[in-house]
Amino acid sequence: MTTPWLHIVGIGEDGIAGLTPATRAVVDAAEVVVGGSRHHDLIEGDAERLAWPSPFDSLIGELTKREGKRVVVLATGDPLWYSVGAKIGRHIDPSHIVYHPQVGAFQLAAARMGWSMADLETLTVHGRPVEQMIAFIQPNIRLLVLTTGSETPGQIARFLTERGFGKSRMSVLAHMGGKDEARFDGVAESWSHEVPEFNTLAVECVAAPDAALLPRVPGLADKLFQSDGTMTKQEVRAVTLAKLMPMRGALLWDIGTGCGSIAIEWMRGARYARAIGIEPRADRRAMAAANALALGVPKLDLVDGEVPAALDGLETPDAIFIGGGLSEAVFDAAWAELKPLGRLVANAVTIESEMCLTALHRKHGGQLVKLSVERAEPLGPHQGWKPLRPVTQWSLIKR
Repeated sequence: MTTPWLHIVGIGEDGIAGLTPATRAVVDAAEVVVGGSRHHDLIEGDAERLAWPSPFDSLIGELTKREGKRVVVLATGDPLWYSVGAKIGRHIDPSHIVYHPQVGAFQLAAARMGWSMADLETLTVHGRPVEQMIAFIQPNIRLLVLTTGSETPGQIARFLTERGFGKSRMSVLAHMGGKDEARFDGVAESWSHEVPEFNTLAVECVAAPDAALLPRVPGLADKLFQSDGTMTKQEVRAVTLAKLMPMRGALLWDIGTGCGSIAIEWMRGARYARAIGIEPRADRRAMAAANALALGVPKLDLVDGEVPAALDGLETPDAIFIGGGLSEAVFDAAWAELKPLGRLVANAVTIESEMCLTALHRKHGGQLVKLSVERAEPLGPHQGWKPLRPVTQWSLIKR
């Protein structure tokens, strides 16, 4: 039986006094203690002290070099909730690790606010682009956000106000559980507090009558995207995403990404969903990047290149959308890389690309459909139906 040598200890503002007697004994007996300067200030003892390494990815190497010693890693709050414990657990055999959870910032903030944890969204922008919280702005939603620093609440207040949520109530909670605990309350449109660097933000979203409504399900309005007119339209996009099936952490290749509408809605459709957009035109990649930032998915990865050559070396995808550059060679190269149970969807609007899809459908099976959409538009003093260009769509699952 393996004896664990690595203890990952959650610690709060109250330091060693807030630990259980058993966990305190583990810290007292440590030969090596790893943590930030704030953590080291909270404990005493003669153990070897290690600060967070730089780059942070070298942490695993620093830990494994000390295997066999009694090593303690100190983390803020719950080490398995948006914290270092998850990263370490992905690289070191779990049988070598003991986790010692502590009440974390989310639980403390929910208690301070009197909010049910089951009825809110928890997210972090600590060390991440703040814009990714934009995807969570919706009417009557409560958010708890781990921030990056003292400037983050002001940035989020601006995002809320720009989208018609300026009346949203905001509370910054700092040093929770410690002697310097503080709280700052206000509304987004007039937020002006100067707050401590280490804080948690609570937001109760309040929408104005003209607020932007950005659902997480696919089918955002076309006008929300910058484009040159060649984008996948709202109704077709909704059907396309339904076939692609966004899932937590899954990766999409968006071939011929254009303004990025498919990739962006994929990333909004499931938490931690990722996408790589392959697009040879620089102006379209610039539009895709701007759209990704505005719609809360700043981690959209954009690749310059022509397919199939541009696919070489990319991480294997869970789903593939072909919206441009369709050919049998492109399909063959993409299909070969798709994971088992992966989904592929290809849309065609020209006769030539439709012929290609028809041939591929005969050879590989799947579902072939034609999507026709008409929108009501002014016609003189009346309204009339204006058809959009029909789209032939082929989809299949790799089994």
